[in-house]
Order: sequence, then structure tokens, then C-alpha cells
Amino acid sequence: MLSRVAERLYWMARYIERTENTARMVTAFNHLALDMPYQTRVSWAGLVSITGSDAIFEERYSEYNEANVVKFLLGDPANPGSILNALTSARENVRTTRDRVPTEVWETVNELHLYARFNLDAGEGKRGRYRYLSQIRSRCQQITGMLAGTMSHDHAYDLIKAGRNLERADMTSRLLDVGAVGLLSRGKDADEDASPFEGLLWINILKSLSAFQMYRQHVRRRVNATDVLRFLVQDPEFPRSISHALAEVEHSLANLPRNDIPLRMAMQVKRHAVDSQVDKLLEPKELHRFIDDLQKEMAELHGLVAETWFRLDKAA
Repeated sequence: MLSRVAERLYWMARYIERTENTARMVTAFNHLALDMPYQTRVSWAGLVSITGSDAIFEERYSEYNEANVVKFLLGDPANPGSILNALTSARENVRTTRDRVPTEVWETVNELHLYARFNLDAGEGKRGRYRYLSQIRSRCQQITGMLAGTMSHDHAYDLIKAGRNLERADMTSRLLDVGAVGLLSRGKDADEDASPFEGLLWINILKSLSAFQMYRQHVRRRVNATDVLRFLVQDPEFPRSISHALAEVEHSLANLPRNDIPLRMAMQVKRHAVDSQVDKLLEPKELHRFIDDLQKEMAELHGLVAETWFRLDKAA
């Protein structure tokens, strides 16, 4: 397999996962905005911060309000992480590797891209937003299922699986970092206490990852910060926990040739998540510091994957 083909398959999986995660995030935040009391302001800026696109947003918009943030995350051409841009990139990566993926996958990705583009106006409006995001989310899951069920689990699939799970771990970490502390704006009164809504905020984070039902089944305790963090960072069974996603990355890389350096890095970043002391993460600035270190390690892992398998053609 050519290194440029490997790179496109890896990025196709990341873009599909990014699309699904963004759709989940906007849907859950809409629910949070409806559930919060009228007098409590919910900050839309938190959604942009999760994606790390604050600078791009502020160049194009003067205010962090619902209309601007939703437009930016769903279809703004200047936002490389918007749903429409991610799907455009995923479609191009699949189109140029059609001989390596099942025909049904190419057709489904193409149909999803067309749906997202031609129904964007409905998605940006309040009335059609839920249906639009639900369609995108379910079609992304369909693509993931088709790849798992109809594609040979060879090196090409290992790269797809590695890309998908690394993107998933990254988004979970971003939701924990920004969502837990940045979604609720304190308003004009500096003494305003957000603690009555803490449970609602953590429930929103669980729902952003479709984790609420599994949390209630396996943790069986009232939603609280410590248990949610432990579940989403360290649970070995839940597919969207950081530890589980990184374990899947490690397993995928273990099947690839010349894997010594990236595999060691994958094991290191997974160990960082598994061995973290969750109780201490709730101390001031500790959660942000932990997530920041984890994201740097995941970025380094991505760089090693690219250096090992994607740059061979360019070096030749």
C-alpha cells in the first residue's frame, strides 16, 4: 500500500469521526440550553473553544451567540473543522482511494456530503437543526459499521481504526477540558454560584458522548464530577472513553509494520490516562493541565504515525 493511500484512509476516518462528534456536541448543547433556567446564561463560546478554533471565529464574527456559533460549526467555509468542511475532506479522501474501500462506503460518504451541503440552511435554523444533526450522526455511524462489517481487516483497516480512535480520544479530552468549566457563563454577578447546575453540566457532557445510559448502568451512582471523569477517562469498556479509544489505537498500530516508535508512544499516552489520579484532577487547574499534557502526547503520536507511514513517498 502506498503511503499516500495510507494517509488518505487514516484521515478519512478522522474526518468522519470529527463530523459525528461535532454533530453530537451541538445537539447536546442545544438540549442543555433548553434545560437550564431562564435566568442562567449558557455560553456558546464553550463550543468553539472545544474545537480550538477561537482565533478563526473571532476574525469572522463579532459575537459568540447561538446563530454565529452554529453557523461556524456546521458550515463556515473558513472553519476547517466545520461539519461541511470535514465531510468535504472525507469525501475527497474516499474518492481517491475507492479501490481500497467497499463501494457502498464511497456511495454513503458521497450521499452524506450531498445531504449536509444541500440541507445546511435547515440545519442552521432552530426548527430543522435536530433532524439535520441526527441524520448526520446516524449516517456517520452507518459508515463506521459498514467499514467494520464489509472491509477486510488488513493494514488499510488498521489505519482507519487508528485514525478514528485517535480522533475520538482527542474529542473526549476536549469536551472534558472545556465543557466542564466553560459552558456555563457566570453573568454579571461575580458571586453567582454555578454549583446547583453542576450535575446538569456533567450530564450534558455524558450525553455529548452518548455515554449517559452506559454511565448509569455501570457506575450506578448519582452523576458527579469524580465518577464522570473516571468513567470517561479510564473505563476500559466504554468505546468513547479515552483509555478505551487509546487501547484501540495501540491494538491497530501493533498490527502494522515498522511500528516500534509509534507503538511505544501509543502505550505511553494510554498509560498516562489509565494511571491518572482522578480525585486530584478536580483541584484548581489540574484537569486543564492533565488534558493539556494528554493532548500534546496525542499530537506527538499523530506526528509519529505520519512520520512512520505517510511520508515514505515524499522521501523517495
